[in-house]
Amino acid sequence: MTSWANSSSLDLHLEVGADLAPGTRGAKNTLITALRDAVRSGRLPSGARLPPSRALAADLGLARNTVADAYAELVAEGWLGARQGAGTWVISAPRPMAPARPRGVRGAPAHNLMPGSPDVAEFPRSQWVACTRRALSRAPNDALRMGDPRGRPELREALAEYLARARGVRTSAESIVICAGVRHAIELLARVLGGRMALEAYGLHLFRDAIAACGVDTVPIGVDDHGACVEQLDALDVAAVLLTPAHHNPLGMALHSSRRAAVVEWAQRTGGFILDDDYDGEFRYDRQPVGALQALCPARVAYLGSTSKSLSQALRLGWMALPGELVDAVVDAAGGQQYYVDAISQLTLAEFLRSGSYDRHIRRMRLRYRRRRDLLVAALEPFRVSVSGLAAGVNAVVTLPAGAEAEVLRRARGAGIAVMGLSLMRHPDADAALGNPDGLIVGFAAPAEHAFAPAVTALCAVLRDSGL
Repeated sequence: MTSWANSSSLDLHLEVGADLAPGTRGAKNTLITALRDAVRSGRLPSGARLPPSRALAADLGLARNTVADAYAELVAEGWLGARQGAGTWVISAPRPMAPARPRGVRGAPAHNLMPGSPDVAEFPRSQWVACTRRALSRAPNDALRMGDPRGRPELREALAEYLARARGVRTSAESIVICAGVRHAIELLARVLGGRMALEAYGLHLFRDAIAACGVDTVPIGVDDHGACVEQLDALDVAAVLLTPAHHNPLGMALHSSRRAAVVEWAQRTGGFILDDDYDGEFRYDRQPVGALQALCPARVAYLGSTSKSLSQALRLGWMALPGELVDAVVDAAGGQQYYVDAISQLTLAEFLRSGSYDRHIRRMRLRYRRRRDLLVAALEPFRVSVSGLAAGVNAVVTLPAGAEAEVLRRARGAGIAVMGLSLMRHPDADAALGNPDGLIVGFAAPAEHAFAPAVTALCAVLRDSGL
């Protein structure tokens, strides 16, 4: 009887059917054909190690000599290599035909100026690995089981300390819930709060879509030079409002202090909640930091943040500092377990924060992004455009002459430039009085350092060709 409890070898799946059953004739030829097919298809690439003949024979229920003879023949044909003490490996693997690209999937652009992404080439890999090693070596065994549905206590404690120090947030580890980014946080809060939610007339379209997918209607409020026009909330029947008070997304202004006080007063008077999306609060250049709105009223404000702008969107690490009355309901909406963010990533981020590595990375990238911002502004100076949203963050708004956005975007696509149009961020029900200015949202953090200047040059060529 064949045993699959062999712990001394490599697993190898072969398409052999019934022709390789123990005792059948031609087993060696069937095995050879299966190995050739696996190599020819690219499933076993060049350099792939094969199990020792004794182990593969035991797994397949064959005599060891049958497997050894099959290996020897493939070595003679040039498919495999073998050396005493080094085992057997694939040395000939024809390049498999690339699968057809699924419809709707596009290749990487030549120049990435999309907003919302950091320079992932500067991800602090060695420090992250070191923090993972330290965190795992200290972690109790229970850390690798499904634990507190709010997330690992090590991370929640580290975040409570960091957010208080760096962003002025008033919270505790008990009120923090770990999630898979701000979009996930907004989805959970939309399910819990229900009703209707007010949004800034210009804001991230992905959040509008996420809220709508939860069955919650959204209604826009205006935006001007002082930020969201929160006085409009009194005329609306909404359970909550989503704001970007520290640095409006995408227009770039901070919510005026009088409006901060007004929206908090609205929440206290009506029982509504404020969602404080602090999406890029760490990156500031020409002004003193604007603290979290949450600090004014922790009982009515849910503070949202993530590593998407500071480290990488691929980490899917986010957090909510919640009013106490929402914690249990949000955990229930998430399924009652911490399904969304793996424990090792949480432990690593906790160590990254506590060790000071996060602060050092932020300071280093703040200087780099400021240089890029200044280069972008200087390059655009000769053109008939205006640039705003520059005091903080990783994006700039480039306002275009009326009617120019569609043509510039068309030319940008033709030049291999990924960039976002301002119109995509406008709520479809926004008041016509706001107008519909044409513009681009340029992410100056996304390209690698060596690729930024060529990307700006390509963008300038598009503006020049567009008659600007």
